Amino acid sequence: MANPKNTADLATIEKKIAEADSLVLTEYRGLTVAQLQELRHNLGFDVEYSVAKNTLIKIAAANAGIEGLDDKLTGPTAVAFIKGEAVDAAKVLKKFSSDNKALVVKGGYMDGNALTADQVDAIAELDNRETTLAKLAGAMKGSMAKAAAVFNAPATKTVRTIVALQDKKEAEA
Repeated sequence: MANPKNTADLATIEKKIAEADSLVLTEYRGLTVAQLQELRHNLGFDVEYSVAKNTLIKIAAANAGIEGLDDKLTGPTAVAFIKGEAVDAAKVLKKFSSDNKALVVKGGYMDGNALTADQVDAIAELDNRETTLAKLAGAMKGSMAKAAAVFNAPATKTVRTIVALQDKKEAEA
């Protein structure tokens, strides 16, 4: 008969996986409780960072149709269940792991694919959605200003030519 606590924990993990858009697996061995609380705080409200048993994570992932995580589920594991933007969470985890060598990113899962630790690191190097949209808007604004100048150029040139002709005619008269 299954342990009731494990059954409840499995249901909780399955629910978190179902609600998450992506996952990041980490090893937290050597971090203090205070450091884990700081990490949770830094990750923000849209990321839930939980310590879980590897066997329960494997079962919950299999039940959710997630493959490719089994080789990453060794040693003490904590999972960042990310709702929404994965870039921001990856940036926080990367910065925290550079400041606290005890935190090791093992890999993750996003958009139907298992991720290696290097891929999670690469995601941390990307711009987040807001920054990308701001850059795109700036580029579009610059392009529109250039287009407006091009469209106005013939009219401006024509007006200058007419003024020059008027000045010349007045000078001759």
